[in-house]
Amino acid sequence: MISSKFAITRLCAGLALAVAAVGSAGAAAQDTARYVVEFKPGMAAAARQALAAAGGRIKLEIIGGEAVAVELPKHLVATLKKHGAIAEISEDAIRRPFSLGAAPAVAGESYQPGQTIPYGINLVQANLLSDVNTGNRTLCIIDSGYDLQHEDLKDNNVTGEFDTGTGWWYTDETHHGSHVAGTIAAMNNKNIGVVGVNPNKKLHLHIVKVFGEDGAWTYSSNLSNAAKKCQAAGANIISMSLGGSLNNPLESKTFQKLYDAGILSIAAAGNAGTTAKSYPAGYTSVVSIGAVDANKQWASFSQYNEDVELSGPGVNVLSTVPMGTGSDSSLTVGTTVYAPGGMDGSPKGTVTAPLADFGLGDAVNTAVAGKICVIQRGNIAFSDKVTNCQNSGGVGAIVYNNVAGGFGGTLGGVATTIPSVTASDTEGASLEASLGQSATITVAASNYAYFDGTSMATPHASGVAALVWSYFPTCTNAQIRVSLQKSAQDIGDAGKDNKTGYGLIQAKAAYSRIASKGCGK
Repeated sequence: MISSKFAITRLCAGLALAVAAVGSAGAAAQDTARYVVEFKPGMAAAARQALAAAGGRIKLEIIGGEAVAVELPKHLVATLKKHGAIAEISEDAIRRPFSLGAAPAVAGESYQPGQTIPYGINLVQANLLSDVNTGNRTLCIIDSGYDLQHEDLKDNNVTGEFDTGTGWWYTDETHHGSHVAGTIAAMNNKNIGVVGVNPNKKLHLHIVKVFGEDGAWTYSSNLSNAAKKCQAAGANIISMSLGGSLNNPLESKTFQKLYDAGILSIAAAGNAGTTAKSYPAGYTSVVSIGAVDANKQWASFSQYNEDVELSGPGVNVLSTVPMGTGSDSSLTVGTTVYAPGGMDGSPKGTVTAPLADFGLGDAVNTAVAGKICVIQRGNIAFSDKVTNCQNSGGVGAIVYNNVAGGFGGTLGGVATTIPSVTASDTEGASLEASLGQSATITVAASNYAYFDGTSMATPHASGVAALVWSYFPTCTNAQIRVSLQKSAQDIGDAGKDNKTGYGLIQAKAAYSRIASKGCGK
């Protein structure tokens, strides 16, 4: 019996001779493909030696050290599969990005030509139920205001009020409130922008502004007052893409009284990605909303606990922001065109330079001077990553995801001077395999932006609640709540779970359930 060490050595030598023969024929460069090679336990060094002898070019180190992606001569793959150090060789199959942002309007839907349909609209079935009756509902948004000059918001049925602390309701200095409003009610107007859950200017919106120019925070007492202002304005639904970690007795009593008065309050579960509770979402009188992505997968940032009741789209959500304050991002590497996510707060501009690996972006490294930094998400804030790239002499930054899928980032108000964008995990792997190639980043002014968060999931749910309730105005808030629970699409663990609650909120399914079974059945 031949020893395994001798067999491996002999196989390596045979592979080297085979590669030499191919080289003499001048065919090796035309006979390669990309594969994933998995190593047997403790045999990584021997496997790598065999791959090198076969002329393999490692394209990606797979985290964990147990496999690599490698370009290999096709005709040597069968021989390599027999190698004593290699567990598996499989084709590194291409995965193309599915649209996480938006798509053009399609035939059969009641949207004007030229509209862009954010993925969340179809995900919650808003495209399947007309908002013709929503004039009988008032939805109150407590947030940072509303850009009344926006091309996709200005003609809505909207009111609001002045606040001595935050100013007039019809301006939005932090962009957050206008983004929320667009998901609820961006208008169905030909060749302009996007559509919301209720796009035909019938739903009555009332705006209470609790976040001013600094945009940082407000008090639970302010929130209690804001909710009462919603009630005074005749609100049926209150939408709150906000929260905090502490339970406040006054606030709790306020929302219970509003619930007892027939108002349905809906709030974001929070973005810490932990089991921590947020308030007002944590009150029994308030519906807590978690976030999922375009593939109906739980978003890793979404807080999870027994309070989470329903879920809505909250990853890479396209909606309205104050005119000219959003960004339209593009990225090309050589002849490859990517579909990057936006980095809110990035300066506008175009830059072309070679790609350079910047790791996690957690330290200054002058090796990237004059280059575009390719940075993995994780450990520190996006603003710190981009700032470190900038301070290293980098001229642009791409932050790619450390979990599956794309995302929209934010610099959180930190001023930077270089354009920055985001990329999915698969795009990041492709970028890492393209280091040194010339890339172009463009960040142009836009009236729209991609945001992530349970803040984005909440207006999907609020908008659906208004839409469904408008067909059955005699149903109580408690009955509508139960109907939304029972008609939700069960995702995640079977039944109600702490991450997605009863599931993804569904407009048409809720309507059909009430129409056939009655309110709250």
